[in-house]
Amino acid sequence: MNSHVLNLRLAVLSAALVMGVGGLQAKTFKWTSASDIPTWDIHSQNNALANGIHASVYESLVYYNSKTFKPEPILATTWKQVTPTQLRINLRTGVKFHDGSAFSADDAVFSIERAMSKTSNFGIYAQGIDKVVKVDANTIDIFTKDANPVLLNQLTELRMMSKAWAEKNNSTSPKDIKTQEENFAHRNANGTGPFVLKEWQPDQKLVLTRNANWWGKADGNVTEVIYTPVKAVATRMAALLSGEVDFVLDPSPQDLPRVRAEGNLKVIDGIENRTIFFGMDQFRSELPGSNIKGKNPLKDQRVRKALYQAIDMNTIARVTLRGLGQPTGALVAPQVNGWTDAVHKRYPFDVGAAQKLLADAGYKDGFEVDFACPNNRYINDEQICQAVTAMWARIGVKAKLRTLPLVTYFPMIQRYEASIYMLGWGVPTFDALYSLQSLVRSVGAGGDGNYNVGRYSNPQMDALVERTKKETDLKLRTELLTKALALQNEDVAHIPLHNQVIPWAMKKNIDVVHRADNRLDWRMIKVN
Repeated sequence: MNSHVLNLRLAVLSAALVMGVGGLQAKTFKWTSASDIPTWDIHSQNNALANGIHASVYESLVYYNSKTFKPEPILATTWKQVTPTQLRINLRTGVKFHDGSAFSADDAVFSIERAMSKTSNFGIYAQGIDKVVKVDANTIDIFTKDANPVLLNQLTELRMMSKAWAEKNNSTSPKDIKTQEENFAHRNANGTGPFVLKEWQPDQKLVLTRNANWWGKADGNVTEVIYTPVKAVATRMAALLSGEVDFVLDPSPQDLPRVRAEGNLKVIDGIENRTIFFGMDQFRSELPGSNIKGKNPLKDQRVRKALYQAIDMNTIARVTLRGLGQPTGALVAPQVNGWTDAVHKRYPFDVGAAQKLLADAGYKDGFEVDFACPNNRYINDEQICQAVTAMWARIGVKAKLRTLPLVTYFPMIQRYEASIYMLGWGVPTFDALYSLQSLVRSVGAGGDGNYNVGRYSNPQMDALVERTKKETDLKLRTELLTKALALQNEDVAHIPLHNQVIPWAMKKNIDVVHRADNRLDWRMIKVN
């Protein structure tokens, strides 16, 4: 028997022995997906799976309502724009961290400043913040450099940590994703949320238990959550079909018809606010491991466009993704402000045109290039890259594919060690600035270019992004976002592939709300 499944059985047996919490009948929610979270440090690594799981333990000042996707009060109760650059936030009183200490303005100021620090991967969410000031024990002011129309959306991802706990445990700075060094916050947690971290064995098992002293009111009835990362999709699906788990976040596309037909199972799905694309090293003067010496073919827009036009995305969507991808030419999904039909339109798949572009650029015989992909992060990520490798071979480009698990893949690309790489980018703010600032703004401070790991740089793009950061005329601001998205397409700064369609597979007795950000709302899960 697979050790993951055996561990799961033991965990379920032990859970069954636990009696009700606070008069509730104990309800255990067992779920799985392909990869584990990389850390419990809430400002270390901007990873969508981790952000969603962290939200069960650590809360933000505001969070998206799962049905309307409008920011709603969590640890903040009210807020007011005092001036265009000063937001006053009143904090919820009577809130306790899991260690029993009270949440106050000191923690809020500390947490936002921690997110802005050098080793944080969350500077993008603090974009535009100048300083955070404590007004009194339950009030803070956030001062921005300019008016910021998406500040509240950004705050949905800035979770609150206890200042005293971080100081006591030598965790005032976030764990640096680029190094192996750990701080206490990497493996331990102390939030204010509805669940408490009970146990984390990386890549094996994560156990959360209900916080009996939580300030909020849960609509759900779950008292324990057991998460088991299982890389092999066949094993994940077998665990659901046999009843060992209640929920699979990333079911295999080919098994969905069977799941939909099973009387005791169900599937719910929708388009995720995540776009999958390829990035390319446009910085180095010579690509490591390439047969082209003394220059970098990827610096030439014609080469990038040739790679794009050699990809038959419709076939990949139909065959490799089995319908779980919406082909796109845009860097953002349709739910995101700035998206238009025009930027969504792909360059046509055309092998002849691709070959001509390569020849015009001086590479009629193609070239060799390093190609890196994750193998447990996105729907059929490895299979997509294998299909693309074969398509590029038809135009003479020999992509040397290497695939890595998420935990080593993301630090590797952030060290700029990949020539062509796959990335999926969700948009927690539902505003294209978040993607543009991270992916196409030249690498700089304060979240600028934090995932522009191909180091694309265009002064015209930088100017558009900077204007958008402070533009308060919402109509004009949206036009600027669209213009920047169109410029990314023209430059082929990245090669957009598809917007993910996310199916969740589960037992019939599980009630969850499907969210476009592919995360569970821990307050609303019911095991009936």
